[in-house]
Amino acid sequence: MNILQVLLKDIPLPKMVKVRQRFGDQKIDSLEEKLREKLNKENIVQQIKPGMEIALAVGSRGIDRLPELTAVTVKFLKEMGAKPFIVPSMGSHGGATAEGQTAVLKHLGVTEESAGCEIRSSMEVVKLGELPNGLPVYLDKHASNADGIVVINRVKPHTAFRGPVESGVMKMISIGLGKQKGAEACHQLGFKYMAENVPAMAKMIMEKKPVLFGVATVENAFDKVAEVEVLAAAEIEQKEIELQKLAKQLLPKLFFDELEVLVIDEIGKNISGDGMDPNITGRYPTPYAHGGPNVNKMVVLDLTHETEGNANGVGTADFTTQRVVDKMNLEVTYANGLTSTVVAPTKIPTTLGNDRMALQAAIKTSNILDFSKVKMVRIKNTLEISEIEVSEALLEHVKQHPEMELISELYDLEFDDEGNLS
Repeated sequence: MNILQVLLKDIPLPKMVKVRQRFGDQKIDSLEEKLREKLNKENIVQQIKPGMEIALAVGSRGIDRLPELTAVTVKFLKEMGAKPFIVPSMGSHGGATAEGQTAVLKHLGVTEESAGCEIRSSMEVVKLGELPNGLPVYLDKHASNADGIVVINRVKPHTAFRGPVESGVMKMISIGLGKQKGAEACHQLGFKYMAENVPAMAKMIMEKKPVLFGVATVENAFDKVAEVEVLAAAEIEQKEIELQKLAKQLLPKLFFDELEVLVIDEIGKNISGDGMDPNITGRYPTPYAHGGPNVNKMVVLDLTHETEGNANGVGTADFTTQRVVDKMNLEVTYANGLTSTVVAPTKIPTTLGNDRMALQAAIKTSNILDFSKVKMVRIKNTLEISEIEVSEALLEHVKQHPEMELISELYDLEFDDEGNLS
C-alpha cells in the first residue's frame, strides 16, 4: 500500500440517489417555416439584389440543425437572385488549414451537397484596419471580395468573459471570419477586454464591408432551437443583446448554490470548447466570467472518445485519474492554450490511480468535519444534466426544490476490481 492509499483508505464514500432536474423545453418544430418568415422581412429582402455574390459564414460547433439553417438560407438567397457561397468561419479550428476547416464543416453536416452551394475555404485574410488600442482587424479574403456577407450562429453565454455581447453573431464576424489571424488578434489582449474587443472588431468590419444580416438561434436547456431571428446589420448589436439575455434564461444548470464535491464522468471538445461548460460547473478558465454553483473540489474521471486526446479544461478540476492522463494528447491540448492565451485549463490536476481514489481525495480535501455528510453531485458530462446523482446529504434540498425529483432509492457506488466506477 503506497502513501496515497494509506491517506485515503478510511475516507468514506456517501450513498447516492438518482435525481431528475426539470428544465423548460420550448422549441421550434417547423424551423424552415419560422426561418422563412423572418427572412422575408422587408428590411432583409430589400438588401439582396440579383447577381450579388454573397459569402455565408458558417462554422460554429454544436449548433442544433445547422445543416437545415444553412440550406434554407442558401435557398432563400438563390430565390432572391443572389449567388451564395459558404465561407468556413471558425477562427483557427480545423488545424488552421483550408482543408481542415472544410472537413470540420463536413463533420457538422454542412457540405456543398447539403447546402446547395459552393464552399470556398481559405486561411488568407485581408487587414481592414486597427482598433484604437492597436489590435488589427482581419476578414476572410473570399468574404472581403463578396458583394454581401451573411452570418449564421447561435447566441449563447461565453465561457470566459461576460458582457452585453458574448458568443453570437458579432463574435462570428470578428473571430470566425477573421480566421486564425483574427482569432489570434482578438485573444491577444486576453479575455479581460474581450467584451469590448469582440463588438468593436465586428463594428469595424460592418462599417467597411457589406454585412447584410445575421441568422441567430437561441437553444433551450436540451440544445434544441428555441428561437430563431434574422437581424439586419443595423440591428445586430442591439438585438443580439436581447437574445443573449434569453439564452441565459434558458441555460441549463445544477440547482445547487454550494457543493463540496462535483464529479464529472467525462469531458471533451465535443461537449464544450472548454471540455466541460463552466456555466454548468461554476469553474471558469478566467476571472472574467461567473455563474453556477460554488464548488469546493471538482473531479474529472475520463475523456470522451470524440475529443481525440484534447483534454483542454481538465486544468480547472482539482483531481483527475491516471486514465485521463494516459489518454491526453499534450500537443493538441497545449495548442488550445497557446491560441486562447489561457493556459490554466491545459494543466494536469492532482492525478490518482483510479476513480475511487480520486473521489476519496476530493472528499478528504473538501474542508468539512464529517466526511459522511459530504454534499456531492455526479454528472455524466455538462451536456447531460437532466438526470444526475446526488449524495445523501443533499436529499432534503432535492425534496424541497420545485424543479428536482428523486427517481431512485439510496445506493452505494459500485466499483470494479480496478477501483473504477462500474
